[in-house]
Amino acid sequence: MMPTITAFERSPDGGRGLARDTRVRWAFEEVGQPYAVRLVSFAAMKEPAHRALHPFGQIPTYEEGDLVLFESGAIVFHIAERHAGLLPDGADARARAITWMFAALSTVEPPILELVTAKISERNEAWTAQRLPLVEDRIRSRLHELAARLGKAGWLDGAFSAGDLLMVSVLLRLRRSGLLDEFPSIAAYVARGEARPAYQRAFAAQLSVAKGQPPAGR
Repeated sequence: MMPTITAFERSPDGGRGLARDTRVRWAFEEVGQPYAVRLVSFAAMKEPAHRALHPFGQIPTYEEGDLVLFESGAIVFHIAERHAGLLPDGADARARAITWMFAALSTVEPPILELVTAKISERNEAWTAQRLPLVEDRIRSRLHELAARLGKAGWLDGAFSAGDLLMVSVLLRLRRSGLLDEFPSIAAYVARGEARPAYQRAFAAQLSVAKGQPPAGR
């Protein structure tokens, strides 16, 4: 049975590849797995039918037969476990790749999301101007640490893995902030992720929705 994911009917990112369904699309493309997409409106996301799939009323969700998943990281992990191409064969290398998946979502992404919140949801608050430099410095600290670990390597731990997929997805949110420009090795790392054919297909599929075209799966 072909899996179905949900995505924004009108993505708030305007098709820039930042909505979390792009991560899932990218994973499908990397492993060559066909998938279908069901678009949902912001109103429908809060209705009981969608909350039965995602208790927090967000996207993406994943449906395959009786299996229903939510949270992009969990969905990417599920795809990586079921299909070859995103996790190494060796047990130790596999464990390290999974560790990087958690690091991307639990360690690197939180301060980046703080920056997004400060610039969008809290931009009119009196204290935002004072808060922004603090948040940016927290991000810089993480990027320094990540750059030190990455060094001159192409990917985080040998070959490209689900850990890189999620890390690049997280870092893409910094593209307009200018922070990536301060870390050339990290900027190059993100560019390598974006250059992968599987990412390009996922990005194009998400962009087609933003342009009002029919939902693109594979």
